[in-house]
Amino acid sequence: MKTASALAVLDAPVDADVDPDDLVRAAMQWHFSPETGTPFWLRRQETLGFDPRTDVRTMADLHLFPQVVDDLRYTPVEDLLPRGYGGAAEVIGVFESGGTTGVPKRVLYLADWMEREMAGAMAAMDERGYPRGANWLSLGPSGPHDYAELTGQHARRRGGFRFAVDFDPRWVRRCLREGRDEEADRYLDHVLAQAADVLRSQRTGALQAPPPVLERLARDERLVDLVRDRVEVITWCGTSMDRDTRDLLRGEVFPGIPLFGLYGSTMALGAAFERVTTEDGDSVFDSPSRHVTYAVVDPGSGEPAAVGETGQVVMHHLSKSALLPNNRERDMARRVSAPPAAAGHSVADVRPLEAFTGVPVIVGAY
Repeated sequence: MKTASALAVLDAPVDADVDPDDLVRAAMQWHFSPETGTPFWLRRQETLGFDPRTDVRTMADLHLFPQVVDDLRYTPVEDLLPRGYGGAAEVIGVFESGGTTGVPKRVLYLADWMEREMAGAMAAMDERGYPRGANWLSLGPSGPHDYAELTGQHARRRGGFRFAVDFDPRWVRRCLREGRDEEADRYLDHVLAQAADVLRSQRTGALQAPPPVLERLARDERLVDLVRDRVEVITWCGTSMDRDTRDLLRGEVFPGIPLFGLYGSTMALGAAFERVTTEDGDSVFDSPSRHVTYAVVDPGSGEPAAVGETGQVVMHHLSKSALLPNNRERDMARRVSAPPAAAGHSVADVRPLEAFTGVPVIVGAY
């Protein structure tokens, strides 16, 4: 595939019916061509043992890539910017992973990718009845995390303002790792006190929070009353939520307020909203687009799991702005039937691994 043809595929409208395998070939041409490629990948190509531009032809071939995202802990972010932008790339921000499995990894979020990500998010929100003109309260991480930026994008694009709290999930995780559970509890109380200030004084129609923070909020009757009185929709994201907790929050704590999950990863530069209908009571997440896809694989062999089987979640990101293929996540999930013509797997019953790359997984509050 020539560079011009690759660019046409990568720049196709969000709603275009692009063949997933064409997208794979276009991404390989763009990111591994000396003229347009990403410095990180041009350097890494020397150790891959295959030529991505000739050997990676289909979605199934993405398994050839090793787990490279760990390299992003120490890679200069300038090396993640494709040469093909020629200095014209608009960088929204540098964002870090949560640090659950060690030193944080860093990625670039470019404006053209943000437009694609938000187009999908707005369509999903419309389908689920999210209000327009409402203000949002984000109870997720601040600082170097993409959570704050994405929630701000959600609020602005739906005609509202975003309110936020000052929240460092790494401190909570460190407290738990060192056995200082009481200190972690006090810190979450501090976060929720900030939320209470906003809920009491501002018109807040949408609430977004990680499940541990939402569960903590549900134990405070005054906060629950404020949410019931003001909030029109709740989104949980950042880590998993089991079915019993979700049903309790939906049916007893916040009855009548729609509650939807959002599952993704900083390392995938994308996320999927929970299906409107569930699979045997579990929250289900379809691969959000042809650019960001999920797969469920056997943790040992890496072979795709059959529908109904449980395995490790793998995420792929293929776009003009970034290439992050075959990234094994910290999660296990059950593969469920995907919508017709979907590019990736659909997942349910998502939960964290006990350990990942030899490091115990401490989820904490995010």
